[in-house]
Amino acid sequence: MSPVEIPLLLLAGVLAGLVGSTAGLASLVSYPALLLTGLSPLAANVTNSMALLGVTAGTAAGSRPELSGQGARLKRLLPIAAAGGAVGCVLLLALPPDAFEVVVPFLVGGASVTILLQPRIKQLQPGRLSPNNPAALVAIFLVGIYGGYFGAAAGVLMLALSEVLHAQSLARNNALKNMLTGAANTVAAVGFAVFGPVDWWAALLLGVGCVVGGRVGPVIVRRLDPRVLRTVIAVAGLALAVRLFLTR
Repeated sequence: MSPVEIPLLLLAGVLAGLVGSTAGLASLVSYPALLLTGLSPLAANVTNSMALLGVTAGTAAGSRPELSGQGARLKRLLPIAAAGGAVGCVLLLALPPDAFEVVVPFLVGGASVTILLQPRIKQLQPGRLSPNNPAALVAIFLVGIYGGYFGAAAGVLMLALSEVLHAQSLARNNALKNMLTGAANTVAAVGFAVFGPVDWWAALLLGVGCVVGGRVGPVIVRRLDPRVLRTVIAVAGLALAVRLFLTR
């Protein structure tokens, strides 16, 4: 690893932790940074999953006020999200690496479009569906699969579900989203650690930055208007999707 790549990954980790905990966009910052270091799309993806464990650790520490009183909800929903993450991990490792390289431009592009649509998603009536509705539980499982397989903008989708299912403040739903996507990613990361081509030095540097950004993020989400940040990252994500598609 070159001396230039070390501060690049640390900075990318801080930014990924910050935007991941506030807007669910971590992978659209960290994944391109790993590609810049020369990793293949598959290696960058599994390394990214390992590093994003730092976001989960940081946000868990920073969101304790918002998570207070949500213990029963987490006990019910965390296993569903984690099971989805396990399925996503198996799919990524079982399918040929070329299959991931074919679909990743579309995953990045779709995630970027989802980010741009986030304000409209948030307009859905809070609490309009019962959290025990089977369709809601299936939706959480499916988002968990996506989070385990790739994960960019999985937080956006999980936050949208949380907003629809639970009539509580955005900050509390954001904290719930962080824990659910974190459960899916953690289970997937365990599988990647054993069976995937993880670049451990890159994962460590990126992860350290993610812990810092994830710890600060929940404090910022209480005050931040994320419109500019969301637009910049979405446009960058679309540009990355085009580049990945043209260089396949």
